[in-house]
Amino acid sequence: MINPCSHKLFFFTAALMTGCFFLGSCENDDKVIDDLTKKVILKEEALDIESFLSQDGKMKARLTAPLMYRVAADTVYTEFPKTMHVDFYDDSAVIETWLDCKYGKYFENLNKVYLRDSVVVINIKGDTLKSPDLWWDQNTKLFYTDKYAEYRTKDKKIFPSKGIEATQDFSRVTFRYPTGVLQLKENGFPE
Repeated sequence: MINPCSHKLFFFTAALMTGCFFLGSCENDDKVIDDLTKKVILKEEALDIESFLSQDGKMKARLTAPLMYRVAADTVYTEFPKTMHVDFYDDSAVIETWLDCKYGKYFENLNKVYLRDSVVVINIKGDTLKSPDLWWDQNTKLFYTDKYAEYRTKDKKIFPSKGIEATQDFSRVTFRYPTGVLQLKENGFPE
């Protein structure tokens, strides 16, 4: 016959030892936890880039750059840290505008490109837009900035402004806060 007290003592001892085993094995190393939970940023690198953008089967732009990074983080973006050049084409695949800058960053989810450091955009007529900081919206085909910008026509008329918005071909240019002295015609428009 089994003694009920020894049976209870056996289960109590077994439960106590099992509990101690689980408590002892639940130690977590901070470095292991950090390695398992830290954000991972994936970065691809490419050299001597030549990329083409087309929409609806038509060539819209050609980009060249010596270095490109494609970064998959919270926001996926493509970065051009060592200059970039872009030729923009009209519907007949003729270059209508070209752009040069020292830095560019394309945000894929927004379809927008941030340009900075010596940004220069020139159309086929010779009109030029210069700014230290400019955005290009791929969907609306607009250049814009809230920073200082300077728009020069081919006949050397200069229109400085703090903030500007221009279509990709410069068929429409809107000055947000013109600066400097402008000569106006009788109808109120710049000469």
